Amino acid sequence: MSPYDQMPSHPAHTKIAYIDGHPATLHLRKTHLVVNPGSDNERTYSFDQDIITIGATAACDVFLDDETVSRKHCRIIQDGPDVRVVDLQSTNGTWVEGVRVAEAYLEPDILLGVGNCIIRFNPVDEQLPITPTVAERLGDIVGKSVKMREIFGIIEKIAPTGASVIIEGETGTGKEVVARTLHKLSTRADAPFVVLDCGAVPENLIESELFGHEKGSFTGAVMSRKGLFEMAEGGTIFLDELGELALDLQPKLLRVLEQREVRRVGSNKPIPVNVRVVAATNRTLAEEVEAGRFREDLFYRLSVVRLNLPPLRERIEDVELLIHHFFRKLAFNRDAQDQLKLDTIAPDALSALHAYHWPGNVRELVNTIERACSFARTNTVTLADLPGYISGHDAPYDLKMPASQAQERAQFDDVPRPADLNEMPFKRAKEEWVASFEKDYISTLLARHSGNISSASREADIDRKYFRKLMYKHEIDVDDVS
Repeated sequence: MSPYDQMPSHPAHTKIAYIDGHPATLHLRKTHLVVNPGSDNERTYSFDQDIITIGATAACDVFLDDETVSRKHCRIIQDGPDVRVVDLQSTNGTWVEGVRVAEAYLEPDILLGVGNCIIRFNPVDEQLPITPTVAERLGDIVGKSVKMREIFGIIEKIAPTGASVIIEGETGTGKEVVARTLHKLSTRADAPFVVLDCGAVPENLIESELFGHEKGSFTGAVMSRKGLFEMAEGGTIFLDELGELALDLQPKLLRVLEQREVRRVGSNKPIPVNVRVVAATNRTLAEEVEAGRFREDLFYRLSVVRLNLPPLRERIEDVELLIHHFFRKLAFNRDAQDQLKLDTIAPDALSALHAYHWPGNVRELVNTIERACSFARTNTVTLADLPGYISGHDAPYDLKMPASQAQERAQFDDVPRPADLNEMPFKRAKEEWVASFEKDYISTLLARHSGNISSASREADIDRKYFRKLMYKHEIDVDDVS
């Protein structure tokens, strides 16, 4: 049974309830605020976001035109199942049921005093049934399996809200595609979509990347620079591989999410930001929290909705649909006249693709189809166009095939698979990939120039001696390629 099967009786953090492993209901947490209840100027607000700012400026979520209210008076914050109000050092204070507080937890129907204004707080658990969509695509996401169409149903309901989302799933399942679709279907679609790969930026630079820096704030900061949060103003920031974010940076990210403002490195001036955060990880963040590698408060702040993308092996029926989508959409399948190179797939090739386990998921399928596009001699993907580990025919290659093409195929099969590289330490994975590229590049050039090293090195624009050194390193003999 899923931990979300038993929902609490009081409105809690937005969750997806499951029955027999399938999402049945989206419990979307909302906050209703009634300003001056029972009076002639009563107003009602409804929010689906987890931070609500109240004050006497139009930049606040709740604008109170009252001289007793500070510009930024207080903030209501959702922390997992709990909700609290935090006074922002207001002049006249924030009051809960007649008691002045700096910070307090809120219960349903409680009354807040903000200056001369009274606000009734009411959390609401809006239950939205989830049914698989009929459509087999949503935005840039493709799938006809029940699991994917259930995800389509969830995305359609949460995209228009301001809810933060964490997308979990194995490497290569298409988390960024889902994030982009959430953005395109949101009210922020016309604003920027900004991406940060938390695992690809050096730790000493990631703070500057996120929040920006001022000129002279560190060695090399020759000019002031906006961070990604500022660049994403009004839109969405996608934090890919969030689980890789260093522990010392996590509280700084949390502060930005709570305060809705950034401070550039080297500056004390706060800059307001209005950004929706979507994050992705191939780790299970709940387990990372338990292990002490990820902050619990940041986890709650971001995981208003958690989506888990199924691996390709659990949605094999989507393989053919995905392939035809790649045929139409990806540039490698277009010739110089912008016509499709491939448009069909042979039944035995499709059967082999269905039988494969796909450890690299959709990303590996894309690589496989790109490879087939390079080797196919007609407009149809055949079994011979697939890598040996998928087709089951590791060797020999078709004897009718030209020797140069057979050699290119063999070289391609030597390329490390993404799924294997992902299991290696970064340094070793990089070395394996670079070595594979060097061997393939040198062999291809030599074959193109009939084994003429001088001619091949000139085309490569590298020194002839270094070209020979690479040949020796990868045990490439001119006789084998000429």
